[in-house]
Amino acid sequence: MQAIRPERRRIGSLEISLTGLGCNNFGWRIDEAKTQLVVDAALESGINFFDTADIYGSGQSEEYLGRALGSRRRDVIVATKFGMNFDMTHSGARPEYVRQAAEASLRRLGTDYIDLYQIHQPDPNTPIADTVGTLEELVRTGKVVEIGCSNFSAAQIREADGKFRSVQNQYSLLHREPEAEVLPECRQQHLAFLPYFPLANGLLTGKYRKGKPLPEGSRGDAGWGPKVFTEENLDKVERLIQFAEGRGHSLLELAFSWLAAQPTVASVIAGAVSAEQVKANASAALWELSSGDLAQIDALLV
Repeated sequence: MQAIRPERRRIGSLEISLTGLGCNNFGWRIDEAKTQLVVDAALESGINFFDTADIYGSGQSEEYLGRALGSRRRDVIVATKFGMNFDMTHSGARPEYVRQAAEASLRRLGTDYIDLYQIHQPDPNTPIADTVGTLEELVRTGKVVEIGCSNFSAAQIREADGKFRSVQNQYSLLHREPEAEVLPECRQQHLAFLPYFPLANGLLTGKYRKGKPLPEGSRGDAGWGPKVFTEENLDKVERLIQFAEGRGHSLLELAFSWLAAQPTVASVIAGAVSAEQVKANASAALWELSSGDLAQIDALLV
């Protein structure tokens, strides 16, 4: 059976799949051979948006992704990031470091351009105008197509003076913080929003249930996200599962489709460690929620 192709949305001049593949597991939780299987499954499922960062797997994520794509590089949209501590001496957003980091990412990815280059976090020691000016220089030279930011507040986004095309922050049914200021700012500036951790560290996959032990080897079992795995959130999960299953859908489908229904969301970025997982994610955002559905979901989360 042919896979259903995800909807396409835009980041500036880029046309990306509604479901994106987060590559943070590459080089850390999965090796190069498994990365190849995940990337192949993503492409077969219609995913064309791959989001990585220089720090993922200490650089191996970019390397594995580049080799897995191979000759298919120009058929996809590759996003990466810079600015967090790569090592003791490589971090931040100073102009000279931005250039250095970009060249290093291009080399690891095995490409001559980055579709979306994002500053991974604000650098309080560097004026944003200096960073953005250098990013625009990379655009002029053809090494970068579009620029964006991650983990920025609304005020920090405004400081960039409309130069960014996207904002990537944490957002999910259980983490609604961007709704207060960041999403309104994105609407005001016509910026694409990229939610990461859409499944709240796995809590919205449906495998974590109230009153049952955490699955062995899972993120919850490993101590991930102590702010997420709370009794309050587990109660919310049970209500959300009941809502989704009562309409013939899974919690996973609800988590993706709810994000897809939010204004300015361009792609829901989710990691995967297997071909089966990425295929499930690729088709999870197909449920078209009505305004009535969205209102009921909000009521369940109060």
